[in-house]
Amino acid sequence: MRGKRIAILESRLGKELAALVAKRGGIPVHAPALAEQPDLDPKAIAALVDSLQRDPAKLFVFQTGVGTRALFAATDALGLTEAFSALLDKAVVCVRGPKPTGALRSRKVRIDIAAQDPFTSRELLAALKDVDLENRKVVIQRHGSANLELDRALEARGATVTEIPVYRWSLPTDARPLENLVIEILNGKIDALAVTNAEQVRNLFAISKDGKALKEALNRTTVASIGPVASGALREAGVKIGVEASPPKLGALLEALERALQPAA
Repeated sequence: MRGKRIAILESRLGKELAALVAKRGGIPVHAPALAEQPDLDPKAIAALVDSLQRDPAKLFVFQTGVGTRALFAATDALGLTEAFSALLDKAVVCVRGPKPTGALRSRKVRIDIAAQDPFTSRELLAALKDVDLENRKVVIQRHGSANLELDRALEARGATVTEIPVYRWSLPTDARPLENLVIEILNGKIDALAVTNAEQVRNLFAISKDGKALKEALNRTTVASIGPVASGALREAGVKIGVEASPPKLGALLEALERALQPAA
């Protein structure tokens, strides 16, 4: 990475990722492409818990650690955590990955099913293939946007799906670094782009005034994807993926990117 300008779109761990790039000799260009906005309605949570006490759900799906913690913080504030936990005790509890697993274990919630690495909707659906959902309720802790792929697949199996909004993704409040990054990409001043979330791709194109020019510029750049979900968003945008991390973790992403940027022998 020595001397290479590496664009970083990550928000939550962006500074840490920038430091790791710098440690490897790269020049990090940090432009957060995503903000997490609270999207949790306490009245809706209270109404949901009340309705589930009368008509319980067969399955609960937890997709993210931050969302799971926010959901329990809401039930704490409402005095409904004991009731919510009792509902979980009587249902099948499924997790998408290690982060919601940790959040649930901190609340002493039993976990029945866990998706396998790389924790995409495909693995989640595979893990749930033997659960009978015909005419049963399913409650899904939403990540930053509705998981339509998951919802539709479960509905096709006869389930009635309810998603619990906890937070939503949006553009950062200060979008100037992202706007400046687009200019640098268009001017060929970025050697590589690290993508760690599918919504980063959508926001990058949303802020661009010329999506076609941005796509062409990115296709002259080494684009590194953290995993299948981010890669899917890049393909939808017509962007070629230079490298994809395996497993989908920051360390593997940096290692793959460093190898891709090494000069040919």
